[in-house]
Amino acid sequence: MDIAQGLSRRSFLVGSAALAGGVAFGGYGAAVQAAETASDNPLAAGLARDAVTFNPWVEISAGKITLIAQHADIGQGTGSVQPMMIAEEMDLDPGQFEIRFAGPHPAYFNTGFKEELAPFLAADQSPAAEKARAAALEGLRKSGLQMTGGSSTIPDTYEKLRVAGAVARETLKLAAAKRTGAPLADLRTQSGHVVLPNGSRIAYVDLAADAARIPPVVDAKPRDPSTWRILGKPMMRLDIRSKVLGELKFGIDMKMDGMLYAAVKLNPNKGQPLKSFNAARAQTMPGVKTILRLKNGVAAVATNSWYAMKAVETIDCEWAPSTYPAEQADHWKTLEGSFKPEFLGKEWRKIGDVEAGLKQGKRVEAEYRAPYVGHQPLEPLNGVALVTDLGMEIWVGHQSPQAVQAIAAANAGLKPEQVTFHNQWTGGSFGHRLEFENVRVLAEIASQMRGTPIKLVFSREEDFRQDIPRQISIARHKGSVAKGRIISADLKLAGTMPYNGLLEHMGMPTKDPDPQLAAGLWNVYYDIPHFRATTFEARNLSPCTTWRSVGASTGGFFTESFIDEMIHAAGLDPMKARIEMCAVPTYRKVLETVAEMSDWKGPLGQGRGRGVAFVESFGTPVAEVVDVTVTPRGIRVDKVFVAVDVGKIIDPVNFESQVQGGVVWGLGHAMNCELTYAKGGVQQTNYNHHEAMRMYQCPVITVRGLQNDPKVRGLGEPPVPPVAPALANAIFAATGKRIREMPFNKFIEFV
Repeated sequence: MDIAQGLSRRSFLVGSAALAGGVAFGGYGAAVQAAETASDNPLAAGLARDAVTFNPWVEISAGKITLIAQHADIGQGTGSVQPMMIAEEMDLDPGQFEIRFAGPHPAYFNTGFKEELAPFLAADQSPAAEKARAAALEGLRKSGLQMTGGSSTIPDTYEKLRVAGAVARETLKLAAAKRTGAPLADLRTQSGHVVLPNGSRIAYVDLAADAARIPPVVDAKPRDPSTWRILGKPMMRLDIRSKVLGELKFGIDMKMDGMLYAAVKLNPNKGQPLKSFNAARAQTMPGVKTILRLKNGVAAVATNSWYAMKAVETIDCEWAPSTYPAEQADHWKTLEGSFKPEFLGKEWRKIGDVEAGLKQGKRVEAEYRAPYVGHQPLEPLNGVALVTDLGMEIWVGHQSPQAVQAIAAANAGLKPEQVTFHNQWTGGSFGHRLEFENVRVLAEIASQMRGTPIKLVFSREEDFRQDIPRQISIARHKGSVAKGRIISADLKLAGTMPYNGLLEHMGMPTKDPDPQLAAGLWNVYYDIPHFRATTFEARNLSPCTTWRSVGASTGGFFTESFIDEMIHAAGLDPMKARIEMCAVPTYRKVLETVAEMSDWKGPLGQGRGRGVAFVESFGTPVAEVVDVTVTPRGIRVDKVFVAVDVGKIIDPVNFESQVQGGVVWGLGHAMNCELTYAKGGVQQTNYNHHEAMRMYQCPVITVRGLQNDPKVRGLGEPPVPPVAPALANAIFAATGKRIREMPFNKFIEFV
C-alpha cells in the first residue's frame, strides 16, 4: 500500500531531508493544487453536468451544497467545526448545506502530523526545527496519509478549509459577474447568495452551472479573523440537536434491505488463530442462518444481532495460546527486566552532566507504574459490508480510511481499489477506531456471504476482550536537589510501544524507536541543569496501540509526579517553583493563569489538598490544578482548574467541552481503570470492572483558553495527561501519601 511506502521512510525524510532542505506544501498550496488539477480532486469524478466542485471540500449542484469533512467525527466535534470553517468563508448559514465524510484519497493528507514527526520540541520555532517540519510535511504529502488522530484536525484544516471556502466564494462571485455584467468589485456574498449592487440576490445553487464553466479563483485569500461571523464565537455544534433528539444515525444504526446480522467469538489470546470449534448447539438456535469459521474465531450469522450474539456464545472453541505471558504478574516481571541495554529504545534528550549532577545535594528516587487500560467507547465495534463479484462496499466509523480500504481488501481477497469505504458518525473512539479488529472479521464474513449485506456488532464483552489496550509502563526516575533548586533529573521509562504497535497493525512495521513512548518524558520545559530522558522498549507483551493522549498519558503522570517530589524535597512551593523553572514564556503564562484561576496561595490545610501539573502534548501546553478533600469515606475531588493555550480558539463552546471531557476521562482512568490478563485473556469484560468516574464524583471544572502560541494547536487529547499527576499531587498535599501507580483506588478510597 502506498501509505506504507511513504511512512516507512519517515526517518529518512525527517532526518536526512531536514538537513538538505525540504519543499513545504502547506494547506493553502494543497487547496490550490487540488483546485487547479481535476485529477487531484476526488469530487470531480462523476460530477453531474449542472454541478461544480472547486476543490476537495466543496460541491454545489442545482439542488444542494455539500461540504466535505475530511476528518472522522468520533464525538469530538470535527463533523461540525470542519464545515463551519468552510461556511465562514463562503457566507453560508447552518442549515444551508449538507455534510459528507471524505472517502479515501491522498488529497486529504494530514498536514498536522508534521509537528509530531519532526524531532524537535513543540516550543522550538528555530530555523532548523521549521526545516525539519517542512521535510516531514513533504513526506506526508508524498505518502498521502489520511488519518484522524494526534489532536491534528484543527492544525491540519485551519488554513486549507478556509482557503477552500474562499476559493468557492470568489469563484461564485465571478460567475455572477459574468452572468449579470455587474462589476466584480461591487459584488458581495451573504447567507448562500451573491448579492448584486442593486440588492438582488442569486443563490449559490443557481450559479453552479455557471461556475462549472470557468476556472476557479485559486488566489482567493481567507478573511482576517477580526471579521469572522461564526468562528471564534460561541456556536452550537451542527450535530447536537440531532444527537439530543436521537435522530443522528451512527454506524451501529445502519440498515439495508436483505441484511443479515453477525456476531463473533474471537481468540481472547490476542493475535492468535482458532484451532477448532464445535457449533452443534448454535446451529439449531432461533434465527441462525449459518456459522462461519474465521482466521481467529467464529461468527454466527442470524436474522438479528441478539440471535447472533446468543448463538455465538454457545460455540465451544479451542484457541491457540498467547505469545505473551498468560498471567498479569509475568507482564510486570517482563517490564521490570526491560531496563537493560538490549531493550534501549533511545536517549531522547540530554543536557549537562547527569552523572555529576546526581552526586550533588540530596538524592531523590522513585518508581512509577501505569497498567494496560481499554478504550471502551459507548458504541461498540460494528460495521456493514457487502461483497459482490465486482468488489466490496464497507460502512464503518474509522479514523484511517485508506488503511480500512487496504485491510478490508486483503481479508476479502480483493484489491484496495475494489473497496469503497463510507465513513460513519461514530459514538466515541479514544484510539479504538484506529485499530481494525472489526474491519478484518467483517471483511472475512462478508466475503463468505457474497451478495448479502452483513451487519457486524461486537458484544460489549467481545469489544473488551479484543480491545488493543494502552501501553503498560514503568518509570524509574532519579534526581537531586540542592540549595532550593532542582539540580538533575534522570528519567527512564520502560514500556510497550503504542505508535509502533499501531503501525504494525496497519501493515507498516518499523524498527525505529517509538516516539510516543517518550511523550511526556523528554518534552520537559523546566530549567534543570542536568537532564536526561531515556526509553526502553519491552518485548513479548500484549499488543498495544494509541489511546487518548498516547504516551503522554503515562509519561506525563510519571514526570510531573517526580517533579513534584523533587520540588517538595527542595522545600519549594509546587506552583511557584514550576513557574520560576519554566523556560518558555508562553508556557509560563499558562502556569501563571492556572495559578490565578485557582487562587493558589500555598497549602489549603484542614484535611484538604491541592496539586498542580503541567504537560505539553501534541504541541499544546496544559496546566491543571486539582483540589481534594479528605472525608471519613475517602478522597473527594472538589475542583479542577485548567488553562490551555491552543493559539486560536475556533469554537469556544466545544473548546470548553473538550477540556472538561478530557479531565473527566483522565480522572476516571487514573482513579479506577486497569486491564489485567489471566490465562492469556483480559479479565475485565464490561464497565463494572473498568469503571469510569461516576457523575456524582465529577468535580467543578473551570476552563480558560489562551491564544498566545504562534501556531494553531489541537485540543482533543492534551487536557488528559496533567490531571492524573495533579490528582496524585493533591492527594499527597492532603494526606502526605505518595501514590505512584495507577489506578489510584488500589491504594486509596474515593467518594
